[in-house]
Amino acid sequence: MTGKPDLTRDTIVAFLADIFDRRGGEEYLGEPVTMAEHMLQGATIAEQNGLPEDIIVATLLHDIGHFTSEFGTFSMDDTEDRFHEDAGAEVLAPFFPSVVTDCVLYHVAAKRYLCATRPEYFERLSEASIHSLNLQGGPMSAEEVAAFEQNPNLEKIIQVRYLDEAGKRDDMETPDFHHFAPMVQRIVDQHMAAT
Repeated sequence: MTGKPDLTRDTIVAFLADIFDRRGGEEYLGEPVTMAEHMLQGATIAEQNGLPEDIIVATLLHDIGHFTSEFGTFSMDDTEDRFHEDAGAEVLAPFFPSVVTDCVLYHVAAKRYLCATRPEYFERLSEASIHSLNLQGGPMSAEEVAAFEQNPNLEKIIQVRYLDEAGKRDDMETPDFHHFAPMVQRIVDQHMAAT
């Protein structure tokens, strides 16, 4: 990581808000939405469906590693993976419960898992998502599926993955990051109080 400030419980949410404000308008991997629109759409859909706050926050932040990684954002010209999921989880891990960081860390693996276990899932993928799937190793092998299914947060990771695919509409209005900021802070505070 480069240029990452010393983050604390009191500054992490403002740090994330600043990322959305400064870089949220960047193109999202060849999709018809910006990076911020993509993440905000997923979080908004989760909120509208009454899903728990940890799922809403995980969906909101699942692609934050595209911004925090020193390797830059993915493009359709890429010939290798940039592991944005690792970069995002690394920034979030000190402040968020494992369910949130697992949803961030494994949302790419979840795509590979779903393509291996639910063939109809592949049909939902956009051209850009198929391109990144190929860079990320393609559908999981049977051994990878068995190992992935051991994750105690599997169900929520899969939920976030479906919300990830849903957040690619060019006609959806959403609130901005600041609408979700109090919820993000609540998740941080609950986690920090428990650790």
